Amino acid sequence: MNAISIPLDSARVKTFDPGSAANERRRIESVDLLRGLIMIIMALDHTRDFFSNATFSPTDLDNTTVEYFFTRWITHFCAPVFFLLTGTGAYLSLRRKSKRELSRFLFTRGLWLIFLDTVVLRCLSVQFNFDFHVTMLTVLWALGWAMMVLSVLVYLPDAAVIAFGVILIVGHNLFDSIDGSSFGAFAPLWYILHSLNFVINTPKHAVLVSYTLIPWVGVTAAGYGLGGVFSWTPERRKAFLLCLGLGLIAAFVVLRAVNIYGDPVPWSVQKSAVFTVLSFLNTNKYPPSLLFLLMTLGPALLFLRAVDSRTPQFLRPAVVYGKVPLFYYAVHFTVIHLLAVIVCYACYGHIHWMFESPTLAQFPFTRPPGWGFNLPGVYLVWAFVVISLYPLCRWFAALKQRRSDAWLSYL
Repeated sequence: MNAISIPLDSARVKTFDPGSAANERRRIESVDLLRGLIMIIMALDHTRDFFSNATFSPTDLDNTTVEYFFTRWITHFCAPVFFLLTGTGAYLSLRRKSKRELSRFLFTRGLWLIFLDTVVLRCLSVQFNFDFHVTMLTVLWALGWAMMVLSVLVYLPDAAVIAFGVILIVGHNLFDSIDGSSFGAFAPLWYILHSLNFVINTPKHAVLVSYTLIPWVGVTAAGYGLGGVFSWTPERRKAFLLCLGLGLIAAFVVLRAVNIYGDPVPWSVQKSAVFTVLSFLNTNKYPPSLLFLLMTLGPALLFLRAVDSRTPQFLRPAVVYGKVPLFYYAVHFTVIHLLAVIVCYACYGHIHWMFESPTLAQFPFTRPPGWGFNLPGVYLVWAFVVISLYPLCRWFAALKQRRSDAWLSYL
């Protein structure tokens, strides 16, 4: 029977035995649901990148609007949850893999993700060119490294992995004041680990690290530790998720209010009460500050708790996307860019802009003069992209459920 049509109610998710054959192919539906929702929201951010006519950053409080700010802010949840659930999924895969097998898989999949991000998707989905004039090291690149680090960490006790992740998350802002250039020839290594900057910047080629490794590795390690709660009874698991989620939100509010530690840019009083609230919420993503991670992971844990027993019917389609996140990620970029090519031809009669390397200010593609839609238009394109991908994702999820070919685990 197709597993997509089988909900996992609370009776089916009480506990699992890692060695149980009955549990080998079962998935935790609340995890798939949360992952699926953040994949849907993620497409909004990328649709905005390609189709918005805004000439300002949505988080620039001097120029943005409330609508643009929250269109960007809601997508802040995507990367932290994706990294967290990558670690959780790795732990849950111990139901069907030994630690040695899991370690080998994490290492090889990590290498694949780095290649996929820097070569395949960069050329065939995001930019539609092969000149490598501008390259961003983004989410899959960092996720690949995080998985390779986790391939080593899995041999440690769970408590040690959790402690490692928490230390990286809580402590990495202590190094915000360090100037990478002080390391001389080793500055690029510092930029890769901690600070947003170029690792290569020449007239011919620019490589910018937008996803630095230390905090994202920490979130992945913490997610691995989170996987253990899915072996608990539902009552204990719900209580833990509630307490931890509320605790992270409370820590965010208190630390942000005192404005001393946890984010390189303090909040400030703005031109109105609403914009002061926006300043409070406007935490740093590149790299993700402690406050950014508290702000996003706390509500994510509360959501996991809320859907632990059952998936609301209106959210069930999101589970499909959550079962095939990498497949969805790769395809959605291509679809968005192809739609941009079609719109460009319809509006201008030419499409050469779509294949030119962008400046960093225009990334991910070179915009024609007067390009883009207002915010309602962006939302319409986003809805079209998400809905159009559903049948394909449903087919691929069913394929992965029916078959156990090794290559499928890399998509």
